[in-house]
Amino acid sequence: MISLVGWIATIATMIAAMMTASNLGARVTGWGFVVFSISSVCWTTLGYATGQTALVATNGFLMLTNLVGIWRWLGQQTKYEDGGRSAETASQRSDTPNLFTATGLIGMAVDDKSGMNLGRVVEALIECSTGRINYVVVSDERYAGLEETLRAVPLESLRIGYTRMTLLLDGPSFLSQPGLKSRDWPAFAPINP
Repeated sequence: MISLVGWIATIATMIAAMMTASNLGARVTGWGFVVFSISSVCWTTLGYATGQTALVATNGFLMLTNLVGIWRWLGQQTKYEDGGRSAETASQRSDTPNLFTATGLIGMAVDDKSGMNLGRVVEALIECSTGRINYVVVSDERYAGLEETLRAVPLESLRIGYTRMTLLLDGPSFLSQPGLKSRDWPAFAPINP
C-alpha cells in the first residue's frame, strides 16, 4: 500500500508540474494546483507511514501553497479571463471596435502576408504616455522550443486580428532581420522592409 501511495504521489507531482509550467491558462494552472494538492496528501501520508517528519513538514507547507494557487488561479485569474472573454465576445457582436485582452497577445500566432506561420508573440512593449503598443517580440521557436530567435516588430508592421497577427512583410524578409540580444531589448523596434 505504501508503495502505491508513493507512485501516486510521484505521478501526481509530475503531472501537476507540467500543468503549471506549460502556462495554458488560468484553469489548467489552477487544476495543476489541485493535482499538486493530491500529491501533497500522498507525500504526507507516505511521510507519516515511514517516519519522515521532514517530508511531512515540507508537504504541509506545500499544501498551504497549493491552496493559495487554487484560490489565485481557479478563483481570481479565471474570473479575470472570463470577464475579458465576455468583453471580446460582446465586441464582436456590436458596432464597437473588436476587443481582445492584452494578455491575449502573448502566445498569439504571427503569420507573414502570405499566411506562412513565422512564430508567436512572447511579449508586447507598451508606451507609458499613450498606452499604445510600440512593438511586439516574436519568437520563431525551433526544435520544440529548445532554440529560438527573438525579433522586435513595430506595431506599424502588423495587422492584429482576433486570433493571430499578420506581418506586413514576407517571411524571408522578416527572418533576415537581426535577432534581439537575450536581455538587452531596444527602446523602439525599427524593421527594415
